[in-house]
Amino acid sequence: MKHSTGSIEVITGSMFCGKSEELIRRLRRAAIAKQKVQVFKPEIDKRYDVVKVVSHSGSEFDATPISDVSEIKDKLDTDTTVVAVDEVQFLTEDIIPIVQELADNGIRVIIGGLDTDFRGEPFGPMPTLIAVAERVDKLHAICMVCGNLASKTQRLVNGNPAHYNDPIVIVGADEMYEARCRKHHDVPRD
Repeated sequence: MKHSTGSIEVITGSMFCGKSEELIRRLRRAAIAKQKVQVFKPEIDKRYDVVKVVSHSGSEFDATPISDVSEIKDKLDTDTTVVAVDEVQFLTEDIIPIVQELADNGIRVIIGGLDTDFRGEPFGPMPTLIAVAERVDKLHAICMVCGNLASKTQRLVNGNPAHYNDPIVIVGADEMYEARCRKHHDVPRD
């Protein structure tokens, strides 16, 4: 059953704040309500599983890996009413019109992804998706230094903060990244 109106929901925040966990929670509720759900994730994200969205705590939901955003429309079943895309920050800006079109066609679209990169700067298509969404939930982790709320993702290289000019995309988990508050987020420029 199609929704009477489509929508875009964005779940965002730093690493380790529970984005994938919340995405999976919403998908399970939709499945319980007998809604047809399809989940997509960038092929680059192979941290825990190639064909599942997996949270750091181990929750999981089946997903279709994609190398190009056009695959979403190609692989979309006609009776799907809920589309989720995890780790959207790794996708191109071409995701934006696709998400808009899905919502315009009565589909509930749930997006999960980092809003900022390790530098603390807007990441990929997320700023635009946040702007066009009907609902945005920014989750927070706990700072690994002081225990306050964390909204930043700290990349570490051999235990030290990554340099500003280091590559933006390096897929990893707790061995390379920590959640940090504004005060303890450090990105050396020299």
